[in-house]
Amino acid sequence: MTTAALSLVLVSALLHAIWTASIKQSREPLGFNLLQTLPFVPAALGIAAGVDLSVVPSRAWACLLASCGIHAAYVFWMARALERSELSVAYPIMRSTPALLPLLAVPLLGESVSLAGAAGIAIVVVGMWLVNTGGRTSLARLVGAGTGFAYLTLLATVGYSLSDKAAMASLSDAAWASAVPRSLVYFVLLGVGHGACVAPFVLHRIGGAALAAQARAEWRRILFAAVMTTGSYTLILEALRHAPVSYVAAVRQSSVLFA
Repeated sequence: MTTAALSLVLVSALLHAIWTASIKQSREPLGFNLLQTLPFVPAALGIAAGVDLSVVPSRAWACLLASCGIHAAYVFWMARALERSELSVAYPIMRSTPALLPLLAVPLLGESVSLAGAAGIAIVVVGMWLVNTGGRTSLARLVGAGTGFAYLTLLATVGYSLSDKAAMASLSDAAWASAVPRSLVYFVLLGVGHGACVAPFVLHRIGGAALAAQARAEWRRILFAAVMTTGSYTLILEALRHAPVSYVAAVRQSSVLFA
């Protein structure tokens, strides 16, 4: 992993920690998650008008559609996990992406993980578990009520990480002439697709009136969060163009320290 890619991921982790704090301060995290995607709609219209999307490979479009659906599943499963299981157990399970990702990234994407890289990933995962559990857990808690949704959330995170990596690899080969970075274009389109996929679930859970009230009360924080998540995820996508997703996912866990 190059120094440039490492720097991108570390800055992304800092922005992600700030974004997470914004969501935690909201009155309804699910509604907040949907509302922050609304600014991406006019941005996507601007991209459609000013960027030649015909150069986007069909594989990148397929990965984008897959990521939209997986992100929606992620939100649904995470909400269920946080409702039905202990946070001290659910959170580290959901954040164990670096432990599982290399097992799929190597055969599916042709990535390679060095011995030192594997050791680094192991240290990150173990450290994250120790920070969140204090070293106190048991098998019974790992298979307790609600943990199934935590494991599904973990699988969703792995899924969209692989899909995003494949998309950025495909976009890197495109004849890109626009001044707008391809990673930003991909993220904005992903944000719109994610919002469209998750909207029915959120509206069913909290209702349109409550969502409108939240938008009026928290619009400044929502806009701020939209900027933070745009910066954070765009940097991650750019790093994925130049570094293995196994390493990127592991370094991104440093957001726990920033938080």
